[in-house]
Amino acid sequence: MSRDRGTEEGKPQISTEEKHNGKRPGKGRLEALQAAGFVLLFLLILWPVSYMVRTNGDVKDRFAGFYAEKKDSLDVVMIGSSPVFPYYAAPKLWGETGIAMYPLSTNVQRPAAMRYLAEEAEKTQSPALYIFEMRMFTMEEAGLMENMAYTRGVTDNLRYSLQRIRTIRGLVPEDDEEGRLSYYIDIMKYHTNWKMLALPSEWANMFYRHSHPLKGYTFRDEVGPQPQPSCGGMEGVLAMPQEQEAYLRELLAYLKENGQEALFLVSPYGESEKEQQMFNYMAGIVKESGYGFLNMNDYYDEIGIVFEEDFADYGSHTNAVGAEKCTDFLESYLQAHYALPDHRGDAVYKSWDKSYELWKTRQDEAIRTIRERIANGDYAQYEE
Repeated sequence: MSRDRGTEEGKPQISTEEKHNGKRPGKGRLEALQAAGFVLLFLLILWPVSYMVRTNGDVKDRFAGFYAEKKDSLDVVMIGSSPVFPYYAAPKLWGETGIAMYPLSTNVQRPAAMRYLAEEAEKTQSPALYIFEMRMFTMEEAGLMENMAYTRGVTDNLRYSLQRIRTIRGLVPEDDEEGRLSYYIDIMKYHTNWKMLALPSEWANMFYRHSHPLKGYTFRDEVGPQPQPSCGGMEGVLAMPQEQEAYLRELLAYLKENGQEALFLVSPYGESEKEQQMFNYMAGIVKESGYGFLNMNDYYDEIGIVFEEDFADYGSHTNAVGAEKCTDFLESYLQAHYALPDHRGDAVYKSWDKSYELWKTRQDEAIRTIRERIANGDYAQYEE
């Protein structure tokens, strides 16, 4: 009986071309799969390493802490620049009201970033209220763009996602000299930080989610006195920078479109007359859109703020004593104007109870330190 032409003793024949290439059928496909597997493994390793080598500090810990919060467990998300995290003690607010508030804040945060941070928050949370700190809306955008570290404070502290890509595209100009690529793949900037891998604390950042012991709050126990500004409560309006007005209106439109409640807030500080009038201008825009606007510079007496004692750096940011007063005032305002739940006693929030106990201990220590510094005239070094 004759055999099939294409076989020899029943075995498939290898073509002359295949013999020449030294490959059997299917080997190329196998090598492609192996290459793809290698790339995937490389990315799976690079992903957590990228998180770990990002510059460490308060902002990194704060964002990792946000991602660690249980899904849909936050009542309030506060977004803004550096006045947010030293002014308002989330553990204190929790311990006295059962309201879970967390700050998504970075140093010198550009107003353009606020909408993107709200969208990032919505990926894991459904807060009943957003609070936006408005101090940076008085700044010219060109000045903020001169130092892209202000942008990286936001983009380099987000977890990798499509939302992060949208944030970069919205905040980084296409012609930026560093190039958008180093924002998308930020290990390109931080690749020299390999020493971070030797820090036990950074191994907790492998997945960029680990609980923040004080729920994003930062203690300050320095004292930098300044006379109380005389322009709090001043009437009159002055137009804010055009770019920032556009960002504010876009943010308001986004909130309204998505049915989200918001409060726009100005923390007390050593403001100028010009800034006070800009805040009056902002208040008109915000209230016209149906949202609340609270300028705490109009309530120095009610807050009980003492500029000569309650600030860490000469009227820019409160110390722990000033923060307690500001948190008290905000607490009363929230309870008077918003129906926020009291979660105390709920097992889901056990970590918040621990944060409150830690805050009380640290607060007592900070008060003692601040009083000693005032008594000894031990004031913070002034920085221009």
